[in-house]
Amino acid sequence: MAEIKSSGRSIDQLLEKVLCMNILSSDYFRDLLRLKTFHEVIDEIYVTVTHVEPWMTGNCRGPSTAFCLLYKFFTMKLTVKQMHGLLKHPDSPFIRVIGFLYLRYVADPKTLWSWYEPYLKDDEEFSPGSNGRMTTMGVYVRDLLLGQYYFDTLFPRIPVPVMRTIVANLENMKLPAKHCGVTGETTRGSEETARRPSSVKAALSISFGQRAPHRASTRDSSPIRRTVTSHDRDVDLKRSRHCHRSQSCDLSDREYSDRDRGRERDRDRSRDRDRDRRYDYDRRSRDRYRERSSRRSRSRSRSRSRSRSHNIYERSGHDQNRPSPSRYESKEKTSASSNLAKLKDLYGDLSNQKEDTGGKDKVPTRASGTEEVIRLGGSTWR
Repeated sequence: MAEIKSSGRSIDQLLEKVLCMNILSSDYFRDLLRLKTFHEVIDEIYVTVTHVEPWMTGNCRGPSTAFCLLYKFFTMKLTVKQMHGLLKHPDSPFIRVIGFLYLRYVADPKTLWSWYEPYLKDDEEFSPGSNGRMTTMGVYVRDLLLGQYYFDTLFPRIPVPVMRTIVANLENMKLPAKHCGVTGETTRGSEETARRPSSVKAALSISFGQRAPHRASTRDSSPIRRTVTSHDRDVDLKRSRHCHRSQSCDLSDREYSDRDRGRERDRDRSRDRDRDRRYDYDRRSRDRYRERSSRRSRSRSRSRSRSRSHNIYERSGHDQNRPSPSRYESKEKTSASSNLAKLKDLYGDLSNQKEDTGGKDKVPTRASGTEEVIRLGGSTWR
């Protein structure tokens, strides 16, 4: 047989994440692995299901039996023939209700009207919730079509064009086109109903020891709750306040510790930045010093080479301009002889006159035999 035309979503995206987590972690759902056939699951619904709310009622925790069995049907992927057998089952209204819920979650929104239309005027009465409020199957089916919320969980959203056609078809059948509140949407958020979890963290998973959202009406209707005295209520209130204070203290301590850790991290980061900056500055200063020292050494070597070349050039020019000593001596000799000749012409030869005067008056002569000569143009006598 052909399977039901689905919306294309995976199984874990059909239900809310909180509810799906609780179903998969519940012991009852694990125990359902022993059920292998479609009829075995129907028998389990007939025996165990007493309401079709998503969460357990009273002082219990976790998902309801009805939604665990509904998820079991998700894993089996029902066919069209099996779905017709569920919707027309005569033994229990809850078997039929689980079939309608399966269609609301799995089926394509465009095919919902064709599935639900034959049952919009069904007169079978039952109580969908744990509060005992009775309604008919037709009203329940209309609320499934028109509502977005189902007690304390969410339905998949129906597109606006499809919803407009559903409302128009209901008006054509002269049926109410507004939600009647049998699935808990009209009283949602009030004191009588349970509050939905604000987030996944606040969701109530069995594996983490968290509690499921409860309805105030179910707590008050519980026989155990009715026997509780005012004194016990005061004690419970004090305990809850004490727990709330301890939780707030723990949160404040955690916040302070987180702040301290954040500050230490910021300090470490600032220290690392300062150290990196100092390292970069030292490296740059070293590079600059090396560049300056290399420039100075280059300039000094250039100046030294220039001074050496200049001294060599001056020495070579001076040596070329300075006369040799042999030339100088020859010039002195020629000048002295010319001067002596001029003196002899002026004063005569003194040596001859001395010889004539005779040997009477002998003039002592120098042992060296040198003659005193006046050097013309000179400043010394010899």
